[in-house]
Amino acid sequence: MDGEELTEQETALYDRQIRVWGADAQRRLSKAHVLVYGIKGTIAEFCKNIVLAGVGSLTLVDDRVANEEALSSNFLIPPDENVYRGKTLAELCCDSLIDFNPMVRVSVVKGDLSDFGIDFFNKFDVVVISCCSLAAKKLANDKCRKLSKRVSFYTVDCRDSCGEIFVDLKDYRYSKKKLEETNECQLQYPCFEDAVSVPWKALPRKTSKLYFAMRVIEKFEEAEGRSPGEVSVADLPGVLKLKEELCSAQSVNESHVPDSLLERLVTNTTEFPPVCAIIGGILGQEVIKAISGKGDPLKNFFFFDAMDGKGVMEDISEPNA
Repeated sequence: MDGEELTEQETALYDRQIRVWGADAQRRLSKAHVLVYGIKGTIAEFCKNIVLAGVGSLTLVDDRVANEEALSSNFLIPPDENVYRGKTLAELCCDSLIDFNPMVRVSVVKGDLSDFGIDFFNKFDVVVISCCSLAAKKLANDKCRKLSKRVSFYTVDCRDSCGEIFVDLKDYRYSKKKLEETNECQLQYPCFEDAVSVPWKALPRKTSKLYFAMRVIEKFEEAEGRSPGEVSVADLPGVLKLKEELCSAQSVNESHVPDSLLERLVTNTTEFPPVCAIIGGILGQEVIKAISGKGDPLKNFFFFDAMDGKGVMEDISEPNA
């Protein structure tokens, strides 16, 4: 992402944020290419944030046709049915985001995440995915890791008033400023598959219960052949049964995954807009950190539950990682 300096127009437009994180960080941001797959409310918030920040380009992929349900949390979709009828979510969001900042190149690509080859991911510096299966997350992360360059990889999921972010920055080096001193730091990240494969019994007792609940829901959707979020309260008995089986297999107490939390996640699968704003804001902040190489990055999960108003970072890695 090294290369050209900021233009006079860019310097004038981004003057305030340049004062916050510096011209070098803004230059890196303006040369970065971001891919987003799956657009719901949380991703809409994230896209808005990085477009306003001045990312170089943003590529959107979501072939689903817009409907009335999508309007509940995605503010990028025009409320007029005559406007959104027949258009895909990516197309509608692209039109809106271009208006936010004409200096950012926003485009649409059609296709399924699992069908994109490694060369496709090589075009990007950051990949953010949502609304896809457990297998698709693992596959996309694996393809990004096989590239010779580092591609910052993120997954995000928001259900009801809960949200989760996963981060994989591979072997990441960054600078951290403390008073007048700048220290060079390094972190090693596990891939998504390795992270979710860490035995539950090996995790600290205080690990967020939302981590375990999200894994149960993921496994249930995979076992039933469901699309992400395609669960309802009618599935609760099956979800609770799977929880019992997983807790037994992992040799942990069932209290790690409260029934009440699972009930919330399967009863209200739509996103809660205020939570979308929080998760989307944090995701945008983390992506800017990764691009600029400045500030402590998140490692490697973040959870938020509006019921207690707490955001929690969890390092889910093998003990020797």
